[in-house]
Amino acid sequence: MYYGWYDSLLGGLLLTCEDDGLTGLWMNREEPEREDRHPILEKAKLWLDAYFRGEDAAVDFPLAPRGTAFQMQVWEILKTIPYGKTVTYGDIAREMAVWAGKEKMSAQAVGQAVGRNPVSILIPCHRVVGSGGKLTGYAFGLDKKVWLLEHENAIIGTTALH
Repeated sequence: MYYGWYDSLLGGLLLTCEDDGLTGLWMNREEPEREDRHPILEKAKLWLDAYFRGEDAAVDFPLAPRGTAFQMQVWEILKTIPYGKTVTYGDIAREMAVWAGKEKMSAQAVGQAVGRNPVSILIPCHRVVGSGGKLTGYAFGLDKKVWLLEHENAIIGTTALH
């Protein structure tokens, strides 16, 4: 495991990676005792530079979050939410039902998977809102979620899936 640190407009961000990709990006953590140089960490920092300048940069390095098959599928859907757009937990639940071959899926189960996303911002869990565009929980605080959505000039209340 390799560790990196990024000073963002939201505070310090802890980055972790392994050779196969970025495994974590967390806010509100302590700076690591060591900071490693790794090409994936360097690319993540360049991406964060662009993001915090307000650019919609493509992720051109591998992401390697660890989770269950269900969580990984939810996170794949999160990656499809465009910059500046939002979706609801219900939207994702409908997508997950199709993936699982079921008639419907629990939005609460989706919410739990969204909340366990280990690669915040890059896998944009902050773009998921409650029904009717209601701002709901965010692991790092609603103030951070609001900041990220405002930073992207997000349009809340419209679905970006399909």
